[in-house]
Amino acid sequence: MIDLFLSNFKSGVYHVLHINAYHHLLFLIVLTVPYLFKDWKRVLLLISIFTLGHCVALALTIYNVINVNSKLISFLMPLTIFVIGLYNVFTAGKKAQNEKVGLLFFVSLFYGLLHGLSFEPIFNTMISSGENKPIALLEIALGLEIGQLVVAFIVVFLSFLCQTIFRFSKRDWVMVISAVVLGFVLPRLLQHL
Repeated sequence: MIDLFLSNFKSGVYHVLHINAYHHLLFLIVLTVPYLFKDWKRVLLLISIFTLGHCVALALTIYNVINVNSKLISFLMPLTIFVIGLYNVFTAGKKAQNEKVGLLFFVSLFYGLLHGLSFEPIFNTMISSGENKPIALLEIALGLEIGQLVVAFIVVFLSFLCQTIFRFSKRDWVMVISAVVLGFVLPRLLQHL
């Protein structure tokens, strides 16, 4: 039983940290780049909202409650990253990231739902045929959450270093990193038009 838990947990962490999951990494970068360590509660909430959306959508696809066109998902995922990147560019240095419930919360939930809808084939390869799907889903979700927190910590740590040691202004740091992510995601977005 503990072996199954560890296997599913590792699969969740690996899914986030794997280089082939670059869209997930790009999303986490643009989502967390405006924040510092003092904003840890907000970062945790944004990531947890993503995980919640991911789990709900995955559960709905596993039990055939919903089925969405994979081409639509493939277009909407980079579009969502693009929207957050643009949001960062236009709000860098402003107080917009500190809203109680704003665009970032809804986009984080939406991206989680999209990611969960596209995750069913991967999920089915991760678990064994006789395994309890709801338990496996929770174990993988825990791994996803931890993997995302690791990425968020790295982004926030790099933000801290660049803003305190190298004296980048927060506005410039957020704009540059968001622009780099936009540069990575734009070709993928245009590919699906």
